[in-house]
Amino acid sequence: MPAQISSNSERLDGIDVLRGLAILLVMLNHVNMRLFMAKVPYTAGLPNQLVSSLVWNGQRGVQIFFAVSGFLITSVTLRRWSPLAQINVRAFYRIRFARIAPLLLMLLAVLTMLDLWHVPDFVISPKTGGLSHALLAALTFHINVLEAWHGYLPANWDILWSLSVEEVFYLFFPLLCWMLGRSKPLIAVLCLFVVLGPFARSVFSAGNEVWYEYSYLGGMDAIALGCLTALLVSSKEFSRQTRSFLTIVGLATLTASLCLSLRINALGLKQNGLDMTILAAGACMIIAVAAQSRWRSPIFLMPIVRLGQRSYEIYLTHMFIVFALFHLFLNAGKPLSAVLPLFMGTIILAGILGEVVARYYSEPVNRILRAAPTVRY
Repeated sequence: MPAQISSNSERLDGIDVLRGLAILLVMLNHVNMRLFMAKVPYTAGLPNQLVSSLVWNGQRGVQIFFAVSGFLITSVTLRRWSPLAQINVRAFYRIRFARIAPLLLMLLAVLTMLDLWHVPDFVISPKTGGLSHALLAALTFHINVLEAWHGYLPANWDILWSLSVEEVFYLFFPLLCWMLGRSKPLIAVLCLFVVLGPFARSVFSAGNEVWYEYSYLGGMDAIALGCLTALLVSSKEFSRQTRSFLTIVGLATLTASLCLSLRINALGLKQNGLDMTILAAGACMIIAVAAQSRWRSPIFLMPIVRLGQRSYEIYLTHMFIVFALFHLFLNAGKPLSAVLPLFMGTIILAGILGEVVARYYSEPVNRILRAAPTVRY
């Protein structure tokens, strides 16, 4: 009997913990970047690996997001349309639009006004093409390409690179399902994305630092692994022993990837692009166990779970909090005693902002768009 995957209304705590961990890593990294550029020596005397694990793992956090995204989208698709060859491509795009577009469009509107008002930290440099090029890139999902060719955009724009990777993948995903169904060719295509990921981060990046991190194929291996995990979990019920094995190996892989990153780099896994694929594979093991075991989070992890549940809203809005608190920190004279409150305040306030945005804007608009009658031509 195929394993059940949670219904739309049911949350999987294990997956929300992963998403919470991912958004936490991203926020810590972005606060650290501001401190690093301001030359605040707050990490002086700390072990290099500890510093790397705590505040330089933002890219790994995004890779976890990609794996979770691939699993969730494929799981929802399987619940709505099974076999996959019967997928309603138009409905798939509509559901995806309802989830992604409202907050993205609101964010772009706010960023446009801030650029036009010449607000510091939000003004787009002419060398990257200015506001018009940034808007076009954001709306057509090639922010990553723009930055690889012309340099980084302001941080609030820069975070949209990951959305570019995801949405290009999901542009073709329903078409692949419709053409190939749940067949071996579909699995082969997804495996091809997994194989190409390390090459994209090494050979194909051709020394371009931005493209190394932001390329399409460099993120699609994690998304494809998430898709493959959903296909496997929906067709095979794991034994308790298998779930225990996956839990141990998955946690060990995640722990090593996040806490021993410098050692992994020394082994050459970053140089050949395998480090991120291994991280995504470890995340997918945890995802598979969470989907079948219905693991419930202990109370002390509930703040992480809640961050995970609001991760999309937090991801798109947290830089406003980062900049606001960081400028307060600068105006106070950059006291080292305020560094920890800066990190903690960012996490707490970004979580609150994400909750408010989700509850009073993105979720209501999402429901309205999904409930709207389909126009027939």
